[in-house]
Amino acid sequence: MADAAEAPGEARYRSLSPLWRGGLILLVSGAIGLALNQLLNLGFFVGKTLLDTAYLYWLCALLVGGVFLLVPAGARARRDGVPWYDALLFALSFGVFAYFALHAQRIVEEGWEYKAPREAVWVAYVGWLMLLEATRRAGGTAVFVVVTLVSLYPVFAGYMPGPISGLPRDLASTASFHFASSESALGIPTRAFGELVIGFVMFGAVLQYTGAAHFFNNLAFALFGSVRGGPAKVSIFASGLMGSVSGSVVSNVLTTGVVTIPAMKRIGFSPAYAGGVEACASTGGVLMPPVMGATAFVMAAFLGVPYVTIAVAALVPSLLFYFALFVQIDGYAAKNGLKGLPRAELPSIRQTFAEGWHYLFVFALLVWMLLVLQRESLAPFYATALLLVINQLWPRYRLDWRRLRTLLEGVSGALSELAALLAGVGLIIGALSVTGLAGTLANDLVYLAGNNIYVLLVMGAITSFIFGMGMTITACYIFLAIVLAPPLVAAGFDPVAVHLFMLYWGMVSFITPPVALAAFVAAGIAKAPPMQVGLQSVRLGAAMYFVPFFFVLNPALILRGTPGEIVVVVGTAVAGIALIGSALEGYVVGIGTVARGALGWAARLLLFAGGLAMAMPGGGELGLSHLQLSLGGLALAAAGAALAWMTVRLR
Repeated sequence: MADAAEAPGEARYRSLSPLWRGGLILLVSGAIGLALNQLLNLGFFVGKTLLDTAYLYWLCALLVGGVFLLVPAGARARRDGVPWYDALLFALSFGVFAYFALHAQRIVEEGWEYKAPREAVWVAYVGWLMLLEATRRAGGTAVFVVVTLVSLYPVFAGYMPGPISGLPRDLASTASFHFASSESALGIPTRAFGELVIGFVMFGAVLQYTGAAHFFNNLAFALFGSVRGGPAKVSIFASGLMGSVSGSVVSNVLTTGVVTIPAMKRIGFSPAYAGGVEACASTGGVLMPPVMGATAFVMAAFLGVPYVTIAVAALVPSLLFYFALFVQIDGYAAKNGLKGLPRAELPSIRQTFAEGWHYLFVFALLVWMLLVLQRESLAPFYATALLLVINQLWPRYRLDWRRLRTLLEGVSGALSELAALLAGVGLIIGALSVTGLAGTLANDLVYLAGNNIYVLLVMGAITSFIFGMGMTITACYIFLAIVLAPPLVAAGFDPVAVHLFMLYWGMVSFITPPVALAAFVAAGIAKAPPMQVGLQSVRLGAAMYFVPFFFVLNPALILRGTPGEIVVVVGTAVAGIALIGSALEGYVVGIGTVARGALGWAARLLLFAGGLAMAMPGGGELGLSHLQLSLGGLALAAAGAALAWMTVRLR
């Protein structure tokens, strides 16, 4: 197969001169060294212990300003060099965070978050403006508007109407709280970045620049390329692997889609369908353990649980999503007579493993450290070191100076953007925390829902979807974890299930029009109308709309329950998802293609209802046990299958 691009293109980054490029790489290398020193306790600073807050300040000083060098201010800004104003913003960013890092001890001893010196307040003003602009460039206009308004909220909290009123603070104390406290710019998102995320972002970037995409694609084609609808099934496997480690939906589409989408079109998939498959497969990859992207580590920090708890909980829902996608793809290929690619054109499994078996050792080390040793913060650094050492033994992807420079630029961009985004979104946490609104807002939401947990869940889903349309998934999740998670947990739902629920519904916007970013990027590769690809993505990714409700209503679906209950709930969910996929695609294994017409639509409707009943957990206000729902679903599915068989016989 043709090689995929070595790494996803970063067209929005400007081209840096050797001097600026070298400076940025030096700063990011310093940030990685600082993180290693802090996490491994290497003792670089002889005779001095670095406070956690000082470490985070220095980390932001080294990384946040990078967005001003890499990301132009607007579409018409210069892209071939760093203008003077971006150089100034870069210097201000470094200076602000360095100032607070140098005074970290005084901040703790003198309580600057409540009463800071005059010069510290002025530095905080500058930092506030600078950080808002960094957030805009890293996260987009929607994130910028939300962060700006909410970060200013403490100043106007006393003038707000009852439900959203809070304890007011003046502008000076608000600014000092944002930068001197450990609950705002240095809040949970930045702490999670410094303690967990930085290593995994680096690992994901290095993996992309050392030939992993090529290996994953070839392995997927070797395993599934020749089966019915092969290239579409390849997309599931390759995108699931790449998305899990890259943590970026768009990057995933660009990396694997350039290979899988043309292959799907070649064997007969329509362009819109091929684009929809890749969009869904790439979106699901970010929800797939063992890595799941940066948001999962922020989630672990919010919940105060080991990352392995999140990864284990996410396993069954992500597999159900991919299973539903597989069922629909297989049905589409069967009813349209789509074969796989000729075996002669596909790489052999032996050759593929010979070229990339070393990646398996790297993943084995990563998973062992994550799941067995539970050393989440150190696992990616050891895995990256092993990857770089082994990579140099293979001439095809051996890092020469050009590739090393490209790799370091990719790592620099990924770390700088995420550091700026997380520090900026932290201002939301600070504003809601200092005014006390975080607690009262939860009670108000429960009141608005009329104490009905199902209404509250639907409100959460809609809110997650709306915010997901305009924000990155990490920013969306953080905002919802502050506002929506407390009332849902207070209503009696499992905390891990609630946070996963918000993550899933925040991801829905990637495949749902009118935004559907993953679908629209895939449409460009597939050369299909974006809205058609978006509508196909909605149908193919239907499981993502249902599964979150299932596992939040019954945590057994995220492996939190008794063994017997888990086996029953997961088993019926698999059967239900298979029926839902068959109904959506109009093809039933063992029966064939369901004919069109009133009888066919009735059959599909019964199959869908039966699958929904089987997958849906019982109990609660439904008044039906899981056994009753499953038996009812089985009866509906049997009736639907009988009607489907009749349509085949009549045709």
